[in-house]
Amino acid sequence: MHSIERHVDPDSYRKVIGRFTTGVAIVTTRVGDLDHAMTVNSFTSVSLDPLLVLFCAEKVARFHAAVLEAGVWGVSVLPASMEDASRYFAHRGRPLSGQLARWPHHRGESGVALFDGAIATLEAATSAVHDGGDHSIVVGGVTSMDMPADGAPLLYHEGRYKRL
Repeated sequence: MHSIERHVDPDSYRKVIGRFTTGVAIVTTRVGDLDHAMTVNSFTSVSLDPLLVLFCAEKVARFHAAVLEAGVWGVSVLPASMEDASRYFAHRGRPLSGQLARWPHHRGESGVALFDGAIATLEAATSAVHDGGDHSIVVGGVTSMDMPADGAPLLYHEGRYKRL
């Protein structure tokens, strides 16, 4: 692997990478009786054989430790109508207890919370965790999936929520 020399300003990098429009999802996990949730735009399909997906979690986030301990996680791909949930689960330090109460949800086969209003949901079992600088790249094998609701997706572009 080649070492990377920094010739790029991090603020400029954020602006450039922000031009890549992404969808928005909430990743959930459960440790004991406590639900953990985090908004992500770093979710993607990896492989069709086997079925693999990934998301990236910041190493200092409490979600990071929880998802690694649990070994299972859910993904709820958000419609434009759930921007409020995306904003809520993007904030650090919110109380964990009762945090899902405002949004209808159900338990997947692995016990993780999945949002009823999501345009797509899936559950995954962690199969690999890779170093990604200040984040970990969490790869999981898909164990279930569904399309519980219809709607236009919530998008994120240039630091702002967008709609189709």
